[in-house]
Parts: sequence; C-alpha cells; structure tokens
Amino acid sequence: MHPLPRLALVSLAVLIAAPALAARPVLHVKESVVIAAPPAQVWAAAGDFGNLGWHPAVASTTVDQGENNRPGAVRTVTTQDGAKLVERLLARQDAAHSLRYTIIDSPLPVSDYRSTLRVLPDGAGSRVEWSSRFRRKAEKPLDGADDAGARRVIHSIYSGGLGNLKATLEAH
Repeated sequence: MHPLPRLALVSLAVLIAAPALAARPVLHVKESVVIAAPPAQVWAAAGDFGNLGWHPAVASTTVDQGENNRPGAVRTVTTQDGAKLVERLLARQDAAHSLRYTIIDSPLPVSDYRSTLRVLPDGAGSRVEWSSRFRRKAEKPLDGADDAGARRVIHSIYSGGLGNLKATLEAH
C-alpha cells in the first residue's frame, strides 16, 4: 500500500474515534488515610508491587513478568471473588515512597487507568495517598457504570484497602 492512502486511513480512524473519546472525560479519584506509624514502616507494608496482601479484597498477587519492584514488572491480582486484574509497574521510588502503575486488563469499568500510591510523613506518623486518573470503559462492563459509577468502584477499592492498611499497622 502506498504511504499516502495508509496515512489517509489512519487519519480517518482518528476522526471516527475522536468523538467517542471526547465523550468519555478523564476521571480522577484520590483517597488518603493517616496512619500512626513511621513512613518507612508503612512503605514496607504497602510499597511492594508484588504483594497486595494488605488489601482485604485481594486473595493473591503474583509477578508474572519482569522483576518485582522494577519498572516494567507485570503482576496479576486475584480478588477474593476470583476476578483478575493485570497491572504493569511504571515507576517506583523507594526514597520518595512512591509507585505508579497502570491496568493492562481487568473487569473494572475503567480504561486508560494510571495510579499512584505514596507514603508521606504526617506529624509522628504517615499519610498514604492513593490516586488515579482514568476513563470509563465505553462498553460499560458493569450495569449502570456511568462516570459516577466508575468513580464509586475505584473509591471503594481505595477506601477498603487504605482502611485495612491503617487497621493492620496500628494494631501492632
């Protein structure tokens, strides 16, 4: 195929897809919790990409590709109800107690998902922030998964995990 027709086809595909993408705005969710434990202790519990055992909805986490805690590592998170999420580590900074990752595949009603988990000093303890930006999936895999519904799903994941992390670390 001559390069010019291929370019025209790509341009046409972008023009066709643009309204669908514009109709799905970028959504944001940010949750945080203050934990009465030093940042190093909280990071040791929450900062291991290959271990989401602190989240009550998670049954197991396995690193399937790459080296754990190195950018490019891919993990599979299996939930208590058997759902599977495949995620890739984008960046991890031990000194800053921060990691960023993206969802490659999941049953969640989101796409283009990027998330950051950070542990920050807060007085004598720590503040854990979990934030993300994403779009609602166009195909709405969950009934009624509008933008507000997609935000609620992510909010519940974050609040459940952070609440359990706090309870676990403050019990010791």
